[in-house]
Amino acid sequence: MNRTDIAELDPLSAEAVALVERRIEEEHGYLSWLNTSVDVVERGRVVLSIPFDDKLTNSDGGTIHGGVAATLIDTAGGIVQRTAFEDPLSGGVATVNLNASYLRPATGDLTAEATIVRSGGSIGVSDMTVTSATNGDTAEVVVGQGSFRLFRE
Repeated sequence: MNRTDIAELDPLSAEAVALVERRIEEEHGYLSWLNTSVDVVERGRVVLSIPFDDKLTNSDGGTIHGGVAATLIDTAGGIVQRTAFEDPLSGGVATVNLNASYLRPATGDLTAEATIVRSGGSIGVSDMTVTSATNGDTAEVVVGQGSFRLFRE
């Protein structure tokens, strides 16, 4: 299934979107601690964000640790694969491979956008980009691609 095929699926139900929001924003210990927000969940596209917080910075106090951006691309890349399931509330997704290229330091709020490259019977591939917004300026800070094992029910 590729991007064109996903566009032919029915839109996600409000129940599915609410479940993703609740699991990420309220129930997931680590992602909740990071103050992760679910901004968009639609077939083939997911947007997550994490606001700047001093607790997430490197020892310089001004740049966000790269692991935070890696968490965002991993999470967004996996969730977007679920949007290709006929029933996104069933089955599961596990990361097989994650590639992150760091382009510049992140110094502000982070936003990750993930899209589906392909969602096959057992493996899916997602493209992810993280931007950082500081004082009205937004720049790409990380680009990545992930492969995910899909457990379709």
